Amino acid sequence: MHSDHDPAQLLDPKLLTLFVLLYTTRSVTRAAEALEQSQPTVSAWLARLRELLGDPLFVRTGAGMQPTPRAEALVEPVREALQSLRRISAPAREFVPAQAQRGFRVCMTDASHITLLPRLLRRVRAQAPRVRLEAIPIDDGTPRELETGHADLALGIIPGLESGFYQQVFYEQDFVCLVSPQHPLIHDTLTLEQYQAAAHVQVLSGKSHALLEEALKAQRVQRDVLLRLPGFLGLATVVADTDLVATVPRQIGETLARNGGLKVLACPIAVPRYTVKQYWHARMHHDPANRWLRNLCASLYMNG
Repeated sequence: MHSDHDPAQLLDPKLLTLFVLLYTTRSVTRAAEALEQSQPTVSAWLARLRELLGDPLFVRTGAGMQPTPRAEALVEPVREALQSLRRISAPAREFVPAQAQRGFRVCMTDASHITLLPRLLRRVRAQAPRVRLEAIPIDDGTPRELETGHADLALGIIPGLESGFYQQVFYEQDFVCLVSPQHPLIHDTLTLEQYQAAAHVQVLSGKSHALLEEALKAQRVQRDVLLRLPGFLGLATVVADTDLVATVPRQIGETLARNGGLKVLACPIAVPRYTVKQYWHARMHHDPANRWLRNLCASLYMNG
């Protein structure tokens, strides 16, 4: 006895095509011509079809091959099945940025909202004016978001991704210190002694924060942290208006300094560099829209 999922039970598409042709033409001869097969071949296919469906399906009469009630009941499902098979076999639809009307969800840190997102949005607006972007946070759920297709891409640093993900390196990041140009004690350089004597603002955002803390601990450097912030919002204003020192990744540091008139100084402690990458799930690797967005990001951000 065949099970529901036994492939032997599934009808060959050529038999389904014959069924529709016989229904339309009422003639084995004309069906054979349309299929470019010999009449004996088509008769053998019809015999197979009758055997599989347990019904004569078409009965020879003076007015040609007339469908049985079972054939009448089956003709619409068979047409739909053929249409579905054609859709499955059709080549993947191209992604045309200028005509696209869809959204992309990109996982990124709040630092990337300031450094990466404006450039990405400008390029997207130029190439695909009706495409919408949504920035969502990078967190422990990011791998799952990418896997389910709830997110299209992640930009940043996501250590320890399991197999099934692709990644592309953009650039390396080191750390810099930001101070106010009016800082009473720190001017054009920052020594380790000054660093340890200064008051600091700590930003608790992203994986870079953990790297910095580990480096400080490994080198037994104590910081006097007077302010903790959950992210980079407001950081530039705080540094500009106080004597606090901020230790941040170079790209966000240089962007905030440029926009807020701050001083960028070399960091007096050695913090390991880290790599900013883009990540996507294997199931989206061949998707034309996802590939377009990845290529766009790579052209903008590779090598910083």
